[in-house]
Amino acid sequence: QVQLVESGGGLVQAGGSLRLSCAASGRTFSSYAMGWFRRVPGKEREFVAAVRRSGGSVYGTDSMKDRFTISRDNAKNTVILQMNSLRPEDTAVYYCAAGLDSSTKALTWNFWGQGTQVIVSS
Repeated sequence: QVQLVESGGGLVQAGGSLRLSCAASGRTFSSYAMGWFRRVPGKEREFVAAVRRSGGSVYGTDSMKDRFTISRDNAKNTVILQMNSLRPEDTAVYYCAAGLDSSTKALTWNFWGQGTQVIVSS
């Protein structure tokens, strides 16, 4: 089992930055790919970014790749999502996930945090 706890969400003006953190329990953190998804009411969970066990990263869209950076610290069992140049359309609940594969499909991820709200005002 892996337990995930997100932090760092909040309210920010358009153009601002936020740094989301996800702290994972357990000794097998380095065995998992770590990812971030987001959800807005009425829509499916959207893939944002993932960092593989090897450290390689993948992003959901070119816009996310240009503005967001995902990283992991295996010594601290932490994954970070640095979000810059935020836009109102980035408003969502952001979820941390752990899985054996860095898939863009939410159903393939094994463990989930409770989510942290991000609100970007225009």
